[in-house]
Amino acid sequence: MPDYSIVRVGNEYIVQAGEKSILKISSRRRAAKLVTEAAELLDQETAMRLEDAPSISCDSDILPDTSELP
Repeated sequence: MPDYSIVRVGNEYIVQAGEKSILKISSRRRAAKLVTEAAELLDQETAMRLEDAPSISCDSDILPDTSELP
């Protein structure tokens, strides 16, 4: 996730992700709130992707029955 910053330019505030300007807004408080909300949404998206990722653990109900092997 990129580092976010808020830079004042004249009477406006520019939200930057890394070196790239992504949003221009007139209120610093609103800019900070939007950055916080965006970061929370990205964290939720990452958590959801991790939950949907395939598990590497074995499921005991699909293991073959080895009691009948010679």
